[in-house]
Amino acid sequence: MNLDVITFGEAMLLLVGDRPGPLEDVESFVKRTAGAETNVAIGLARLGAKVGWASRLGTDSMGRYLLRALQEEGVDCSHVVCDPTQRTGFQLKGRVAGGGDPPAEYHRKGSAASLFQPEQIDAAWLSSARHLHATGVFPALSDNCLASAQRSLILMRAAGRSISFDPNLRPTLWATPERMRDAINSLAVQADWVLPGIEEGQFLTGAETPEGIARFYREQGVKLVVVKLGPQGAYYEGDAGSGRVAGFSVPQVVDTVGAGDGFAVGVISGLLEGRSVPEAVRRGAWIGARAVQVLGDTEGLPTRAELEAFEQ
Repeated sequence: MNLDVITFGEAMLLLVGDRPGPLEDVESFVKRTAGAETNVAIGLARLGAKVGWASRLGTDSMGRYLLRALQEEGVDCSHVVCDPTQRTGFQLKGRVAGGGDPPAEYHRKGSAASLFQPEQIDAAWLSSARHLHATGVFPALSDNCLASAQRSLILMRAAGRSISFDPNLRPTLWATPERMRDAINSLAVQADWVLPGIEEGQFLTGAETPEGIARFYREQGVKLVVVKLGPQGAYYEGDAGSGRVAGFSVPQVVDTVGAGDGFAVGVISGLLEGRSVPEAVRRGAWIGARAVQVLGDTEGLPTRAELEAFEQ
């Protein structure tokens, strides 16, 4: 089966607290999936795309849960290695009354996913897909994951496939900010579509405005840059022109984690379906707005029926 989209990355078990406040005060947790790349994979699969995900998991209960959850969403997990000698990463996340950034703890150092090697990439499987979605999280896990990310982009460029890249900066995973900037930009300029947040773009490019951020990447050959502006929507600039798309108001922000991944789902799905850039970016803004209204990373990702009802 030829795939529409492939992505590489770490899935983590997400344990969400049952009450607002410090994590040490939480007495019970709700189990969910987490991971930038798997969030996008799930979102695209719900919209009917054929999606493949490559990674490594332990064979512990967390790994078994994640593998089953992704498979139940319709994601092709045939290139996920389950290693009985390694452990699966997990995350604890609290709640914040009234929204905002929740307290979180990551337990991922030395995880199975961080041991992914470039030679594990099945080039024939990868190039059979129309599109590769990459983020800055997977290459931040280890030097070998960075090398794997670089190889995946090189292979897809050589095959003439399209590539999207979300910087998704994780400063705590990098040795220095400078190392993060250099590595992320080296990957971003190999992509066709780059999707930074405004603050990420300012850090990565030194530019202050969305227009300046887009110009930085466009001058290095990127075909389309979409700068996420949070509640204000997004700015886009590409071969067909530039413009802005307004954000969608929401009654209450519950958790902003996963909003950028939802945005990516909208943009990628729209462009792969042949929609115009403004239409794809508007879809991304809508899905991103849905994502901030729920507690987990994927509850807000719509089905195809929900998307069609919105776009009627």
